[in-house]
Amino acid sequence: MTETRPLPALDEPDTGRFWQATAGHRLVYRECRACGHVEFFPRRHCTECGGMELDERESAGDGVVYSYTVIRRHQHPYFRARAPYTVGFVDLDEGPRILAEIAGDPDGVRIGQRVAVEWEDHEELAVPIFRSSPPVP
Repeated sequence: MTETRPLPALDEPDTGRFWQATAGHRLVYRECRACGHVEFFPRRHCTECGGMELDERESAGDGVVYSYTVIRRHQHPYFRARAPYTVGFVDLDEGPRILAEIAGDPDGVRIGQRVAVEWEDHEELAVPIFRSSPPVP
């Protein structure tokens, strides 16, 4: 039997909306109307000022690797079969920082490297995964 990726719950009060949006390949975050703070992961309130009025924004999915680690061992069968793989923080161009898998050769990942989102589709959602993007001419 092939193991499948563990997936998040779509009905979770804070992150459910984020995961629902991924089904349409939309990478969303929130911005506080009161103070302008960029909130990611999407929550129902602003962690900067406590405000409850947040607008949903959409990222183009382009960013820069802030930090990363290479996972060489994992206990879950799905991830164990994928090792080694890279997980890192990506600073999206719009401001949020997202933790995600960075696809490709783990030895090729570098801090400051430009990446772009790709999508791993599942029945009710898609998982954002980043890959090195070609340099802009």
